[in-house]
Parts: sequence; structure tokens; C-alpha cells
Amino acid sequence: MKPRFLFILPALLALAAAPALRAADAQPTRATLPNGMKVVIIRNTLAPVVTVEANFMVGGDETPAGFPGMAHAQEHMAFRGCQGMTADQTAAIFALLGGDNNADTQQNITQYFETLPAADIDVALEAEAACLRGVDDSQAEWDHERGAIEQEVARDLSNPTYKFVNRLNADLFAGTPYAHDPLGTRDSFDKTTGAMLKDFYEKWYTPSNMILVIVGDVDPAATLAKIRNLYSDIPSHPLPPHPAIELQPVKSESFTLDSNLPYVLGFVAWRMPGTDSPDYAAMQILGDVLSSQRADLYGMVPAGKALAAEFGLAETYPKASVAFGLVAQPAGVDTAPALDEMKQIIDRYAQNGVPADLVDAAKRAEIAQAEFQRNSISDLASVWSQALAAEGRNSPEEDVDAIRKVTVDDVNRVAKQYLLNANTITATLKPVPTGEPVAAKGFGGAESVTSAPTRPVVLPEWAAKPLDTLQVPENYLQVSDTKLPNGIRLIVRTDTTSPTVTVMGSVKHEGDLQSPPGQEGVGDILDGLYSYGTTSLDRLAFAKALDDIAASESAGYSFSVKVLKEYFSRGVQLLADNELHPALPQQAFTITQHQTAQFVAGNMKSPGYRTDRAIDVALLPTGDPVLREVTPATVSNLTLADVKQYHDATIRPDLTTIVVIGDVTPDEAKTVIEKWFGNWAATGSKPNTTLPPVPVNKASAANVADPEAVQDSVTLAEQIDINRFSPDYYPLQLGNHVLGGGFYATRLYHDLRQVAGYVYNVDVGMHADKTRASYSVDYGCDPPNVSKARALIVRDLNQMRTEDVSAAELHQAKALLLRQIPLSESSEDAVAGGLLGRADMGLPLDEPIVAAKKYYALTADDIRAAFAKHVQPDDLVQVVRGPAPQ
Repeated sequence: MKPRFLFILPALLALAAAPALRAADAQPTRATLPNGMKVVIIRNTLAPVVTVEANFMVGGDETPAGFPGMAHAQEHMAFRGCQGMTADQTAAIFALLGGDNNADTQQNITQYFETLPAADIDVALEAEAACLRGVDDSQAEWDHERGAIEQEVARDLSNPTYKFVNRLNADLFAGTPYAHDPLGTRDSFDKTTGAMLKDFYEKWYTPSNMILVIVGDVDPAATLAKIRNLYSDIPSHPLPPHPAIELQPVKSESFTLDSNLPYVLGFVAWRMPGTDSPDYAAMQILGDVLSSQRADLYGMVPAGKALAAEFGLAETYPKASVAFGLVAQPAGVDTAPALDEMKQIIDRYAQNGVPADLVDAAKRAEIAQAEFQRNSISDLASVWSQALAAEGRNSPEEDVDAIRKVTVDDVNRVAKQYLLNANTITATLKPVPTGEPVAAKGFGGAESVTSAPTRPVVLPEWAAKPLDTLQVPENYLQVSDTKLPNGIRLIVRTDTTSPTVTVMGSVKHEGDLQSPPGQEGVGDILDGLYSYGTTSLDRLAFAKALDDIAASESAGYSFSVKVLKEYFSRGVQLLADNELHPALPQQAFTITQHQTAQFVAGNMKSPGYRTDRAIDVALLPTGDPVLREVTPATVSNLTLADVKQYHDATIRPDLTTIVVIGDVTPDEAKTVIEKWFGNWAATGSKPNTTLPPVPVNKASAANVADPEAVQDSVTLAEQIDINRFSPDYYPLQLGNHVLGGGFYATRLYHDLRQVAGYVYNVDVGMHADKTRASYSVDYGCDPPNVSKARALIVRDLNQMRTEDVSAAELHQAKALLLRQIPLSESSEDAVAGGLLGRADMGLPLDEPIVAAKKYYALTADDIRAAFAKHVQPDDLVQVVRGPAPQ
């Protein structure tokens, strides 16, 4: 079993990431309708896809006293029925469009967004217009939705980083709306009524308070004409005043929170300028400088003083932002010395100034990132929405221009003003170990359940006709696919959306098979050493070489580089040098080995690891390679020679696929890849990287205690007797889209969330590779509802095995899958990742189109037969993380 750890902390990076800057399209189409509604349309022909994003300038700031989640609750209710469109119709429409729709509530905005085939944009515009005309907000619908939103609250309250940020806001912004997260609280939702929600909607949801952003492969003039026709006659009304934000002085404070993470986290947080401030751009560059791998803060990691050391933004608001420095230490280690050193480093930069070359590198990186953001249709829509609605800009280009104008003096002034001698909040997240998984006595009593509804939903006329037709997508992806003399498979996709190139590569690898006995963890040590440079460039010199061309790079069994077109060859040169000739210095090995052993020791006691381990042990036979464990002992017994030998044996060109996508021709890409990877040669016999098949499992149940969780996270899973190449893979996938993937329009969401209110999320999935496959359903709910939710899931699975799905469900599931195919190609990263994944699996590169034809031809009888043969609800393994189910 592989240790699930990274020295970069994903949960914190998600919170810390500053809003990325995207380049503006040269000529966006803009309009302001007679009712004051603003429209921005940006044409992007990356894929036959469009993102529609409706932004309302209302959020957590505008909620009534005592009801911090009112805006969030109203966001939920928009999916419960709008004028001329019921909740069931809303769910069915967006499922038929491909199921890629969602919403979010921030401090000062609420956003509703969907990505769909460009040909269907009129349907999405009609649906958005229906919700602008009116939302149901009935007490009956709220009574059902309340359970789901309270489960969302319970999920986040089980996350230690959320609890930290929530407490941080309360301390830094006491007495202002920023002190209260817009998520809301269970107590306030219990007191909320449908009438209160309707009142909130009628105050804030009006065309003059909305910005509609559309990005994708559309005709701007025709799209704008449609918008004028749909929205111009919706009346606007005056808005209430937005609350004033009166910031009070920060009072220094320290606190400690218990955590279910496998490491200790220490934080120091500062209040910084917000997006309204002229210092905001300089603050962004300051954050980039302090987080640079060439800066002294990160230097604590290779010095062996911290598992991780970072600087970033936790929150960004118009009037203020929150910056934090972070250190991670092994479980049981006091963070005080590392926190003291981190504060000394930051104080030293604030007092003496930051390196000018790091300021220049940060500016280059931000400006380059602006180019890369064109390479995703949904991301580009998001950044335009953020710039216009959340920040009040005219376009994202204003952010880029501000970055260009930042000077070293600006950065030093901001550092001294906001960081030096400032009052701060210091916090520690301390892990609480848990016991071993406990076998459960049973699955609890099932409540009486009725049959799942199968009645068809009659759509509004404007949606019925365009969504009635199923069509297999065209294979619009044209690629070059060649094999180089040394065995590398090279796949090239030319896309001129931006002057950038992305290279993604993969070396087929299965550590559970390839690690020698007693050397479990050798691949993880190797992964940790790539950041120490190459045999020709040490750690700092290698990082500078990347900074000089504003490239982002990573090496290992999955490797990549993103670079501006003009630096394509240099970027690939650096990538190849790191991949093929890592420095692997002895001192770095000693430090990385010690850090990894410490991490593994803490990780093995964490509820996350113990949950994953419990699932694997329940599903797999004794002695299966995946059950091998990385332990502190196996890591501590490794030598540098073991790591070097493992690198040479497993990093091979004849196991490697490279995908190049961007503003480059196949010939240009081949020339550059051959130049820098062409001399790479394999030695010895090719290793086996394919796991053996496994038998189906027997039913079992286990509970993993997690003292920090207020919600139970439940996994129901089983091994099924197919693989990725089995014919029954396709009817099972189609049946899964009857069960899930389409929000309330699919059975599990309808039954567990819309009707019962037991869950916020319920996800059904099937993971299949060359030799084995597993089937799973995951959900989170209150402990008393674990068995009730399971009973509904088992009922729905049994109905899939014994009864044909309805014609309407079959049509909807096919529409979901067929429309998701172009949606999955709506960014360069998604295209490259899909090509790479299919190549590694041994599937044809056009497999999505092949699959679409199969889905189109499948019948309800095919689905029932596949579920009856392979899905056995009586054999499900149940693992619950959190409080013991009741």
C-alpha cells in the first residue's frame, strides 16, 4: 500500500492560492441591457463548448444578522424551482446538458455556472432567465433542502483547515461581515424559513445586480441578440445599501486546534490589503517572492527544519486579505522553533528588502500564467467573473497591468507596512491519533423504503426539442501519434488558443510490484529528491533556470512542464535534465529519508490512512501487492544506492508516453523532444507494471474513529469481475449515470438528497484498469442516517439488477455521457490528461468516440443484465470514518 502523503499540502494550497491572473481576450463583446444587466461574451474556440456564468453582487456580506448562511441557502434554492421551471425540470435540463453545473457563494458575490456543448447555449440562457424572473423558495422545498445544506456544513466542520480559516476570519475581522463565513450554521438554518429566503431573493436578485459572463465557441453577436430577447424585459428595482466594512485593529492571538491530519501545522497570519487597495498587486508579488523555492522560507525544507514551509493567501476580500506563513512538522514535534524561525525570515525580508531578481521572476510568472489561463474555457469564465463581479474591475487585464507596474520598492514598502511589527494570529493544528479500525457488528436497521420514482419529467417547450435528440460527438481532436527510436510514444495536439506549450509525460510504474522486498517507500524517496536539481544544476540554479523562462516543471513517474512558446526547447531541456539526470545528493537523501520516515509514522496513525487501509484490506486477498505497506522501518533502511538503482531500473523510455499540446506543430514538437530525450536508452529487461487479477470480495464492515469529524464519511465498495476492456464496462457506466452524475435528476441524488435530505453529496463510481475493477458509492451524513442512506442505496442498486430503467432515464443517461465527452476536452490540461491516460491504459486515442457509439446503441436490458451479473449489493464492504453510526 502506498503512503498517501505529499510535502505540498493540497488542502492548504487550495486555501492559500491567490486568484490567478488571466489574459483578457482582445475584443470581448460587452453590453448593458436597458434594465441594467451587464453582459460580457468572450469567444474561445478551444473546444465546441461554452461556459455560462451568472454573477450576482450579493453574498455573505449582505446576510441578515444571525443568519450568516442566508445567501448560501438562497443559492441552493435556485436549484429547487424557478419561474416556469420546477425543481425536477431544472435537474433534468442540466443533466441532459451534460451535468456540469454548480454554484458558489462568496463573501460579496454569488455565482451560478454551467459548462455545456456550445450548440445548447440557448437552453442554458433560458434556464438562467427563468431563475432571474423568480425562484420558488417555498417552505416545502426548503424543508427538503435544509437537510442537504446542513450536511454541507457538517462536512466542512469535519475539515480542520476549514475550522482554522473560520476561526482566523473571526479573529482578524471581528465586528465586520468578513468575520462570518457565508457557509452558514446549522442553528441558523433551523431558524430560516422559505418566506425569509423569498424576501432575501426579492431584495438582491435583480438584473441591475447581475453580470452575465459567457466564454466559449459561440457567435458573440447571435448570443447577445438571444440574451437581449430573453432578459431585457425583466424589470429591475433599487437595491438595499451594501453593508459598510469598518475594519478594527487586529489583536494578536494564539490558539491550538485538534486535527485529523497526519502532521502538525503551524501558522502565522497577517491582515493584508484587499482587492480595492492600490497595494494589492504588490502584495501578490510579495507573496510569490516569499513562497519561491529560492527564498529562505522554503529553504527550511531542504535544511531539514520542516516538512513544508509556505506563504500564501487564505482569503481575499475587497477591503482586506489574509496572508499566512505555514510550517509543517511530523506528528508529535513542537512547531514553536520552526514558527519562530519562519517569523524571523519574514521579518528579515520586511526589514531589509526582498531580492530584486525574485520580484522579476514573480512578475514573469504571473504574466505567463495570464496566457495559460486562456487554455481552459471554464477557467477563463471564472476569472472574468471574479475580476468584474468580485473585484469590480473592467477586465482581468487590469490585474495584469497592475502586476507589470509593480516595482521592487513597491514590494518592499508593502512588506514593511503590513508584515513588520504587525499584530498577528498564530495557530497550531495538532493531530489527534486514532485507534485501529473496529469491525462493525452489522449495517443497522433499514428503514422502510418505497420504490424509486421513474416517471418522466415533462420539460418546458424551450428545452424539450433541443434536448430530445441524441447525437454521437464528432471526433474533433486531431493528433499526431508516433514512436521514437528509443521507445517513447509521442502524441502531439496543435492548439493556437494561446502562445504556450504544455508537455505532460508518464512512465508506466507500479511501485507495489517494482519495489524490491523490504524497500517499500523507495519510489517516494525518489519523488522527494527531484526538487534538488540535476547533475549539472544544483537546487537553486535549477529553480533559477525555470524562473528565467517563467516555466513550471515537475519530474517523476508523472512529469510535466508548462512554458511560453518562445522557451519551448529550453523548458523541455530542463525537464529532461531533471527526469533523466536528477542530482540525488547524499545530504538531501539523508534529510528526505528522515522527513519521510517521520511523516509515515504519523500518517499510519491518522484516520485518513486507516480508512484507506481498511478499504484495501477488505477488498483485496491476503498477499496482494497493493497491501504492501510503507513503514518507518522500510524507509529508514533504504540507502542512496537503492534509490539510484530504482531510478535507473524504472525510469525507462520504453515505458514512457509524452503528450505535447499547444502552439506547436507535430514536427516542431518531435524535433525538440528528440533533441532532449532522444539519447535516453533503456537497460535490462522491461519490468512488469500490471497488477494481477483479484477475486471478488466478501461483505464486511468497519468503523474508523475520527474525533474531529462531526459527519460520517461512508464508503460502500466491492471488487467486480471485469476489467477496463470487458464489454460490460460500458453498460455499467451507462447505468451509473442513471444512478448519479446528474444531481436531482439521477436516482441516488433524488432519493438521498432531494427527498430524504440525508446527504449533501453521494457519488457512485467504477474504477477499472487492465486486470481489475472496483465499484463504490461514497456519501457523508449524520451518524443516525448511515444505515437509512445505505438502505436506499442498496434498494436502488437492486432495482438496477432486477428492473429495466425507464426510457426517460435511459435517454437522460445517454445524454449525460454523450455531452460529457466534448466537455471533458474543454481545457488543454484535460485534453492532454485524457490522451495520456488512454495511452497508458492501452486504449485507442479516440476511445471517447468509440465509447459514445457503444453508449448510443445500449438498451435498458443491457444495463439490467450487466448489473445483475456484476454488482452484488450483499457483498458490499462498508467503511465508516467518523462517529460510530447509530
